[in-house]
Amino acid sequence: MKNKLLVRRALLRQLAAVSGSVLAVSPDVLFGQRKNTGSDRSLMTLEARKAIRRGLEFLAARQNKEGSLGDDGYARNTAVCSLAGLAMLANGSTPGRGPFGATVDRLLGFILSQASDSGFIAITDRATRGPMYGHGFATLFLSQVYGMSRRAEIRESLKRAVQLIIDTQNDEGGWRYQPRRGDADISVTICQMTALRASRDVGIFVPSETVDRCMAYIKRAQNADGGFMYTLEGGNSGFPRTAAAAVAFYNAGIYEGKELEGALEYLRQNPPAEDGGDAPQYYLYGQYYAAQAWWYTGGNAWRRWYLPARDSLLASQTMDGSWSDAIGVEYATTLCCLILQLPNNYLPILQR
Repeated sequence: MKNKLLVRRALLRQLAAVSGSVLAVSPDVLFGQRKNTGSDRSLMTLEARKAIRRGLEFLAARQNKEGSLGDDGYARNTAVCSLAGLAMLANGSTPGRGPFGATVDRLLGFILSQASDSGFIAITDRATRGPMYGHGFATLFLSQVYGMSRRAEIRESLKRAVQLIIDTQNDEGGWRYQPRRGDADISVTICQMTALRASRDVGIFVPSETVDRCMAYIKRAQNADGGFMYTLEGGNSGFPRTAAAAVAFYNAGIYEGKELEGALEYLRQNPPAEDGGDAPQYYLYGQYYAAQAWWYTGGNAWRRWYLPARDSLLASQTMDGSWSDAIGVEYATTLCCLILQLPNNYLPILQR
């Protein structure tokens, strides 16, 4: 294990030297080294692999000429397109290589085409609710692609995207829907936190102060029951944002402590209804983050969560290979494919 860490750190230093980035500290020092409990590909049954393949084929068939996905609702949404790209990377494809290499390459081209000189990655010709979501997921996608393809234009867009996140952090330590220093909510904040962790892992400079202030904001959003409110103004706890908060702790290198344990216990005691309950549009969002939270936790906790989740997702897949929810088929199919593929352990940000 020690040798692997030394090799990883040496590689990051070499990449930074080649690209001209200044690494003030190692990513492991800034964020903490992830626990390494290994993958468990035995959970990837033949049925699950077939379902994933059908889901990814459905997404590829929905790609437009410009590289985006879909034709209505969340069509051309940078968050959905970036998540779809991540789902294909999680299957082993890279830009131009693998069964979905051409699709990933076109998705990458679309995301890069939406990056402005300011660093903001957003659709410029239509109104989009919560564009910082799209920016955060696009930054995450670029970081994972850059780890596989050292193209200069990817790095430059990624550096600008990260700098925009740093510059727009508000006084409380969080972010909101727009790229400005205004109010904040926990959902958008955790999206940016994940993007920062992933970018730092591939050699992009992220100040420790930005991470510390972000985590201070997230901790202040925790309720007495261990769950998390939406904003610091107050409110009830919820499964989706509590799952996301648990992931933020892991991404910050925090693997123990009362805040994390409280969040995990809340998830255990408050599982979401399969129909989404009062907020069906957030069911898969919550499961997407819960999958990562239990994946990082590992051991029996991970298996107890994944097995029923896997079987439930397989049972709800439609004949054309897609999944659906209140937001849209591309969004739902992308999240389901990402959840099912966690045992592959391919995405750098999710590697234990």
